[in-house]
Amino acid sequence: MAQDRSWRKSTYSNGTPEGACVEVSLAHDARVRDSKNVAGEVLAFSTSAWRAFVATVSA
Repeated sequence: MAQDRSWRKSTYSNGTPEGACVEVSLAHDARVRDSKNVAGEVLAFSTSAWRAFVATVSA
């Protein structure tokens, strides 16, 4: 369940609560949610899919 996870806010939010950004939770898989709507929809990715995504955007 999304509430039982530890979430990290994107550094691109400039550290402000009003910052429009996403949060990610990396447990057994990767979950992504809107930081302004924590009770809303959550995207789930396998670990390998998340690593591929991060490698692509980091390149």
